[in-house]
Amino acid sequence: MEEEGRKLLEEGIRKKLISPGRGELSTFPNGTKVVFHYRSSLCDGTVLDDSRTMGGRSKPMELILGKKFKLAVWERIVITMRKGEVAEFTCDTKHTALYPLVSQSLRNISVGKDPLEGQRHCCGIAQIHSHHSLGHKDLDHLQANPQPLVFAIELLEVSQQWAASNNVKAYYKRGKAHAAVWNEKEARADFAKVLELDPSLEASVNRELKALEERLQIRSLRNGCNSGVAIY
Repeated sequence: MEEEGRKLLEEGIRKKLISPGRGELSTFPNGTKVVFHYRSSLCDGTVLDDSRTMGGRSKPMELILGKKFKLAVWERIVITMRKGEVAEFTCDTKHTALYPLVSQSLRNISVGKDPLEGQRHCCGIAQIHSHHSLGHKDLDHLQANPQPLVFAIELLEVSQQWAASNNVKAYYKRGKAHAAVWNEKEARADFAKVLELDPSLEASVNRELKALEERLQIRSLRNGCNSGVAIY
């Protein structure tokens, strides 16, 4: 815990534990789904956004790790938390420059609007320097005056089924690719991994293996014909 705290400080993030979570800390591989409530505020306590009240309802944030969410610091801080943990993270300006754009999107979503409504079709950094209004005075002020922010996070759920699902798809796709070019050993290894991760795909894997065997037999017959010696 202390080592992680030092790492965060070196990165410009200060963590304050409010309530400890339970269980072991997850490994958080890419593809892990995390669900959490958040409250974003200025360092003087002024609240910008609260997922429990935004849009007149309580709706937690959902993130799939490794998908390059625009506000990367949220991914960084949630992977230091246990399920059920509540903590506050004070993040330096270098981590919060894009928050006005993220906040605008989240506010749009909370009232049923297109998350990109009101944003210009250019990269986030370009929008920051464009002086284009985001439609909210507090966000316009924050965009013009970047500053550290405090994110209070309650981690509700951590699901690695999403990560496992992505891995299954990757192995299955790669296995088919190997089979298509007669890489039998590699194809069988990938399909074996698919069954290890998701036994319910046995029928699909068996079909692919049968197709692979047929392709190998056809290839063997063709090679046998091509290697024959003509006698005159």
